[in-house]
Amino acid sequence: MICLLLVAGHGTVLETQIKNDVTGLYGQLTGVPKALLPGIGGKKILDFWWETVNTRQLFSEVYLVTNADKYKHYERWATANDFPVENVVNDGSTTLEGRLGAVADLELAIRSRKLQDDIMVIAGDMLCADQNFDIAQVLRFFRSKPGELAIYYELEQGEKSSSRGIVEVCPETHRLTCFLEKPQEGMTTSRLASVVFYCIRKGTLHYLSDFLTLQPKAQDRTFGRFWEWLINEEKLPVYGMKLPTGFQLIGQVELSDYTKWLGHYSALRQESPANPITCFSYARVGLMGNPSDGFNGKTIAMTISNFWAEVTLVESQTLVLLPHPLNDPTEFGSLQDLYCISRKEGYLGGLRLLQATCKKFYQFCSMKGIALTKQNFTLKYDTNIPRQVVMSATLKCLMKFYNITDSDLPKPIRANFILNVETDELFITAGLQDRVVQVYEGLIYMDFSKNLMDEQGFGDYISMDMSSLPLFWLAYLSDPSDSGRIHSNVRQRWLNGETEVVEAMRSFAELTDQARIALQGSDWNRLAQLMDENFELRRSVYTDECLGPGNLKMVQLARQFGSAVKLPGSGGAVVGLCLDQGRLVEMRKAFQEAGCVFCVIVPYNPAGSIGINRQD
Repeated sequence: MICLLLVAGHGTVLETQIKNDVTGLYGQLTGVPKALLPGIGGKKILDFWWETVNTRQLFSEVYLVTNADKYKHYERWATANDFPVENVVNDGSTTLEGRLGAVADLELAIRSRKLQDDIMVIAGDMLCADQNFDIAQVLRFFRSKPGELAIYYELEQGEKSSSRGIVEVCPETHRLTCFLEKPQEGMTTSRLASVVFYCIRKGTLHYLSDFLTLQPKAQDRTFGRFWEWLINEEKLPVYGMKLPTGFQLIGQVELSDYTKWLGHYSALRQESPANPITCFSYARVGLMGNPSDGFNGKTIAMTISNFWAEVTLVESQTLVLLPHPLNDPTEFGSLQDLYCISRKEGYLGGLRLLQATCKKFYQFCSMKGIALTKQNFTLKYDTNIPRQVVMSATLKCLMKFYNITDSDLPKPIRANFILNVETDELFITAGLQDRVVQVYEGLIYMDFSKNLMDEQGFGDYISMDMSSLPLFWLAYLSDPSDSGRIHSNVRQRWLNGETEVVEAMRSFAELTDQARIALQGSDWNRLAQLMDENFELRRSVYTDECLGPGNLKMVQLARQFGSAVKLPGSGGAVVGLCLDQGRLVEMRKAFQEAGCVFCVIVPYNPAGSIGINRQD
């Protein structure tokens, strides 16, 4: 692979405004080529790109293409920065009117230096918001695709698509389906902007001269027009890779634009490592339909702020996963202490959850054509609920740290992602309901019908109003039952098509639809009746032996006080709805005397209308 840095443009507007500036702030920059202007962190713009590509492991040669007017500046820069002076290519132009055009400059360098290899092309006068992206990841993605590669980013608020080359990208294949050079408003809804950062295969280089033959005027020999022609007309396979950062080509911008974007990107750089990122994921209770989420059923679940997992990410020199003092013990009071802790809690703590989430996150971004920065971090966690919830909070932290947006990893896909970490990486039996409600947060209706799952890869997930919910309560055993034992052999019976199980899962879905209507109409008596029916249906399929004596004891105790009750998850806890507030107080006391933990549920509403809302 050979890299070419293009700095042959004539920045007459910016250069003239610097020369005529009366403030005296920019006098030292008079006559300085735009690529040698100060960039982020005080280094010259070109210095950053040279540092990025200056590695023999990736590039056999690096060339710099400039014009005759600024050639001496770049020759001096090359000498001072250990850049081979003989690799500075002079295109011979001295004015804007006499320019060759960007594509012609690239073709000149390839032809004059007889280059016969894959080419990476980068505009050397381009500001990049993130100074740590991994260019090796770009090359790996390019080599994994059967075509050319164009880098793009998502426009920030305020940036107009009419001033950039806009790409439309197939989310499955990452192939660019359309390239629009400075499109008029309404031509596309895409906010993905191409930048002068491309990888071109050796066998495609002849298209450069073909394009130049079609475009005799220098002003038309831009990369935007080239890619528009190559993708839209010639239908060549060109793939896109997203860098989760911002880019600004200095080009023909004004002094105010240069200072604005330099200040904006510099401020982002100063802010990014300073503050730790802390994210929460909340416990959930299944109000209706569970456990049919794993059987193409329907469920309603709600996040609650009584219990949560918390993950904190801080930028660091190396990547560190900190063990939790309780969940990941490395020191014990004695051999007997080790025995007792291991017998009760097993050998698998929370670190594997952090590690598996990080591993899957990198894999996902690599496959989806998202180049991550070369930043490291330290992760630590705390939780007062089952440790699996840590994965959702970890993913939130990683997305914020690497600037991954909802369009990069949409909520339905995010829920699948977390479930896949559990099932594929850690071989933990789990259902999709939990991950959906922890991603969406609030009160969520979920339809996991087979046709939806087959067609789109996820279900239909609908947020419901939480403004007038009744008081739900939660009680749990100090030593909850194991999820695997609770599920027993029901899944195999369902896969075998056993009528009883198949019909039961269909009935769970019907109960969920009825509960949705009850919730929307504030019909709490009907909702209570449906909760009891949900439990009895589950009991008939799973049997008392599988549900376990502890769960049954809590259900029986709740019913003594006239409360609706069901299992909110796999087992070890019950959720209820007691419409008689006086009996609720009596029931709390009875549960506590029976050795259970009892609490009134505080719903977690991301909109903030109910409950104690922790801010991520």
